[in-house]
Amino acid sequence: MQRLDRRPGSRPRGTSAGAPAPRPPGTRSPLRSRWVALAVLACAQLMLVLDVTVVNVALPDIGAALHLHRSELPWVMTSYTLFFGGLMLLGGRIADLFGARRLTLAGLALFTASSLLCGLSRDAAMLLAGRSLQGLGAALMSPAALATVMTLFTGADRGKALGVWSALAGTGSALGVILGGVLTSEAGWRWVFAVNVPIGAALLIAIPLTAPARPGPGPAGRGLDLPGAALVTAGTGAAIYGLINAGSHGWSAASTVLPLVLAAGIWAAFGMLERRVSRPLLAVGLLRRRAVLAGSFLMLAATGLLVGGFFVASFALQHAHHYSALHAGLAFLPIAVATVAGAQAGSRALTRVNARIVAVTGLSLAAAGYAIPAHWGQPAAMVAGLSIAALGIGATFVTAFTASLADAGPDEGGLRSALVSTFHELGGAAGVAVLSSAAGAGLVAAQLAGHDFARAFTVGAAGAAAAVAIAAALVPAVLRKPAGDTPPRHPASRHE
Repeated sequence: MQRLDRRPGSRPRGTSAGAPAPRPPGTRSPLRSRWVALAVLACAQLMLVLDVTVVNVALPDIGAALHLHRSELPWVMTSYTLFFGGLMLLGGRIADLFGARRLTLAGLALFTASSLLCGLSRDAAMLLAGRSLQGLGAALMSPAALATVMTLFTGADRGKALGVWSALAGTGSALGVILGGVLTSEAGWRWVFAVNVPIGAALLIAIPLTAPARPGPGPAGRGLDLPGAALVTAGTGAAIYGLINAGSHGWSAASTVLPLVLAAGIWAAFGMLERRVSRPLLAVGLLRRRAVLAGSFLMLAATGLLVGGFFVASFALQHAHHYSALHAGLAFLPIAVATVAGAQAGSRALTRVNARIVAVTGLSLAAAGYAIPAHWGQPAAMVAGLSIAALGIGATFVTAFTASLADAGPDEGGLRSALVSTFHELGGAAGVAVLSSAAGAGLVAAQLAGHDFARAFTVGAAGAAAAVAIAAALVPAVLRKPAGDTPPRHPASRHE
């Protein structure tokens, strides 16, 4: 945020023409209003992240109530992820072209209405349609909301805001499991979706009152690469479909291999197309920027470890240790707290040590945490291990967003946030696919015990260790300016 000149009669630097008259010296409401806007937008983003995992513990009740086939149950969770991740880049580009706040409101309205459709569902078709529309609304809203945040903050304050936003990525996944358990047990599974309706309605009123609108580039600067949008959406959707299918049918199944091969081919065609069009959806050179590539990788690894761990642990608690939905949800409370603590610690650490050290430390904690349930299968050991892992994963989320977005200009904030968030959805699908495949027969055995999931946690620990090595080579050694320092001309972290 621009610093205020406190000399009598001075005008705050950065005040635009036509803005309200300057406030008396010492007035803090402009600063407060920005943080109020961040809080409102963060609530909207939290609602989207919650819905990735909120149905985890509600699936048995949903299946029984709607008489869902066993093959239909996973799609209650993953149809949302498929559309959320597949359409994210398109949503980010539209936000940059037509105004971030406008698209935030449109996406939120669609998400809220489709949540009501899910809550009123009478059969599988109605529920899956509602979940798909929820994913579409989330894909429009999520990058637009973060792009709005990027226009509100600069310099050290932008780093603080990104720290808050980063915590949502992991915290929302953990709270989704808790909230799903509480609502399913106390109010019924329909409230897992219906709770979004009053919250969404309140946010539709609050966002226009708190978040300023930023106009798009105007008709001359607008241009939507529809062929590129179709290709990247199809490629990302095919990849998520293949990863989802791997978790239930294995990696060698044709229904897994063909979508993944198709995704690779479509992405290659997308890359070639983007080099030829005048206004590309995604400048391919953006992926060659080390900071963006590092942030995307960290998001992929962190989300895969967190969401995959939730999936396996939730299954183990309910089916091997016979926890109720409420008990299983509450068991994840320490993991949610640890994720928040890790994100806050990581945000503070990034002003003192470089991003590479924070990323390597966070992923090392994740590997150590996964090693605990790999050796001890009791519920207490499982929760303790995943809580340790969550400390490191929370810090890794902050590093991913900070590395990718801290120097983003206003004309690419939506697209960059969409790119990183796409890897959030890919990571979640990949984590569930890899760890559920590692669990293998443990997921379908008639009599389960805690040790049946040891292999899945061992694979998770090995994956986190491999991510440590990659992060040590890939993540740039940048240091974020501490709060109180004069913001640089370009709000990028300085290199050591």
